[in-house]
Amino acid sequence: MPEEKVETESDALIDPIGEMPDFNKTESRMALAGHPIHAMSVAFPVALTFCTLGADVFYWITGDLFWARAAVWAAGTGFVLGMIAGLSGAAELLLVSGIRARAPAWTHFIIAVTLLAILGANWGHRLSGYEAAVLPYGLLLSGLSVLMVMFTGWHGGKLVFDYQLGTSKGKS
Repeated sequence: MPEEKVETESDALIDPIGEMPDFNKTESRMALAGHPIHAMSVAFPVALTFCTLGADVFYWITGDLFWARAAVWAAGTGFVLGMIAGLSGAAELLLVSGIRARAPAWTHFIIAVTLLAILGANWGHRLSGYEAAVLPYGLLLSGLSVLMVMFTGWHGGKLVFDYQLGTSKGKS
């Protein structure tokens, strides 16, 4: 009859990254009065991404040039502010060892850089003629941008709320 193996504490799986000395040190280093700059600055590019899509849809429906002009401004401002938010997020990733040690933080970084590339392409596409740029490619780029910003924001929210990364105190 085979012997039944009893699992001991030493047999349990150990996460080698979780054993790192600074794993639970995830407080923000890029902050103003204790408020993380990255978390504060992402709201503007997110909102402007949705505004770009809205302006594109309104231009498509009404044909009013105002909406095409509004879309180029929203796309450009969203991209520039997204770069600022991205720089603060990259600084957090590189400066805080407890954030840097987690794979989901790197995944968020890669998704966010992809989003910034799409936002930049959307803005760049409009610079040579904002009216002609809206249909169909501007609208498609805006829709893709909104999908990407939702995915990136969801993933970033998981990092903050589930892992408590970039907050004043990490999970113990």
